[in-house]
Amino acid sequence: MERTRRKRPDHGLRAAAVTLALLIAGVAAPQAMAETSRTGATAGATADGGDPVARLRQEVRTGSLLESHGVRAVCPRCDSQVVTQTTANTTPLRTAAPAGYGPADLAKAYHIPAKSKSTATIAIIDAGVDPNLASDLATYRSSFALPPCDVASGCLTLKNYTGGRQPAPQKNGPGAALEEDVAVETSLDLDAASAACPTCRLLEISVPWQDGEDDNDVSTADFAEAVDTAVAQGASAISISYGYTADVTNTSGAILNSLRHKGIAITASTGDSGFNGGIHQSWPSNLPSVTAVGGVTLPADGPATAWWAAGSGCETRFAAATGQSAPATAACGHHRAAADVSADADPATGLAVYDTYAPSSGEPYNWTIVGGTSASAPYIAGLYARAGHLSPVQGPNSLYEAPASAFTDVTGGNNEDYHQCADYPGVKASLCNAGTGWDGPTGIGMPHGLDAF
Repeated sequence: MERTRRKRPDHGLRAAAVTLALLIAGVAAPQAMAETSRTGATAGATADGGDPVARLRQEVRTGSLLESHGVRAVCPRCDSQVVTQTTANTTPLRTAAPAGYGPADLAKAYHIPAKSKSTATIAIIDAGVDPNLASDLATYRSSFALPPCDVASGCLTLKNYTGGRQPAPQKNGPGAALEEDVAVETSLDLDAASAACPTCRLLEISVPWQDGEDDNDVSTADFAEAVDTAVAQGASAISISYGYTADVTNTSGAILNSLRHKGIAITASTGDSGFNGGIHQSWPSNLPSVTAVGGVTLPADGPATAWWAAGSGCETRFAAATGQSAPATAACGHHRAAADVSADADPATGLAVYDTYAPSSGEPYNWTIVGGTSASAPYIAGLYARAGHLSPVQGPNSLYEAPASAFTDVTGGNNEDYHQCADYPGVKASLCNAGTGWDGPTGIGMPHGLDAF
C-alpha cells in the first residue's frame, strides 16, 4: 500500500538555483527527470583517429571538460551532476573506458597513503533500489585494481532503511525513470567510498524512491531512520548525498537525535547551488552533528579552487558545531556555518563512475563522468573510516582540532553565481569566497593525508 506523503509545496527553488547557475556559467541547464534521447552518447573516435578516452582524461585533468560538454542534475534532491555529450543537450556522455578521476588520481591529490588496511564499514544512504549495483561495483573496482567487495564475502551489504531486505525496484512509470536516475547517484557514492578506502566494508541502505524527489518531512524521517539502521549495522562512517529544506521538524526531536551519534562520522553534501543566500542551509548538512562537505575544482596540475556551485551558508537554528573555528562562527553570527571540509566536486574534474541500470530508457550509462558534492561527501566518509580515529568524533569537531598541515588550504574561487554575499546585509564575504583559512565553499580546505581523520 502506498504511504501517504505529507508533501509541502515545492516551488522548484533548488532545481532553479542549479539551472540558473549553470546558464550563467554558459553550460547546459540540468534537466532532472527529463525524458531525453540517449542515443549515440558513447565517445567515439576523433576525426584525426586519436584516442577519445585519452582526450577526455586530459580535459578532466586540465579542468577544461565543460568547454565542450554540458552537465545535468541527476535527480531533484541529490547533489550529483553527470557530464553530457555537448553543451547543447542532456544526453549523458558515455566512454568506452574510465575517463574521469579514479582512486589513484584522488589519492595523489590528497596525499593519501598507498596502502589501506581498515575494514571499517562505510554506510551509504540513497534513494531507490539498483539491482545492478553489486555487479557495477565489481566492474569499477576491478578496473582500478581494487580488492573485490561483494555480497558473498560479506564486504558489501544491502539493506533497506528499516534494516530489512531491499524491496524490488520500480519497473514501470515515473518510479522506474527516477530509479534509473538515482542509480547513477548510488554508483557514484559507492565508487567514491571505494576510492577513499579500498579495504573498507560497504553498507548500502535504500530509502524509498520517492525520497529522490519529494522535499518533505517523510523523506527526512526516512533518512533519519536509515542512519539509525546504519548505526545498528555497525557503520563507522555514514554518507548522505541528498539535501532537503530545513524546518522545525527535521532540526529537532527524533529526526535530529537520529543524526547524533558520538564516535560515528556522518557526512553530508552541502549542495550544488552555490551560496544559499539565506539563513537556513539544506538538511542534513546544516546539523552541527554532521560534517558538511563542500567542493573544489581539482586540476591535476595547479592549485585547487572553490567550485562555483559548491553549497555554503548558515543555519541560524543552531549554535556553531562543536569545535568550529572562530572565523567560521563569525561568518554566521556565531551560528552553524557550512562547509566544514571539501573535496573534488566539479564535473569538469569529475570522477569516473560505472552504472548500467536503465529500466526506463533501456540505454545504460556504463562509464561516465560525474561531479557534484555527492562526490565529495562519500569520499570524506571513506577517509574517516579508513583512518579510524573515531572515538572523539562529534560532528566535524576533530577536523577543526587537527593541525593546519592536515589540510590543503584552498584560497581561490567563489560560489556566487546564483547568490552574491554582497547582496545580503551582515553576510561576510568568506561565506562565498575562498581565502586563507576557513571559507564557506571549501571549509578548512581539502584533505592532506589522513591526520585530520
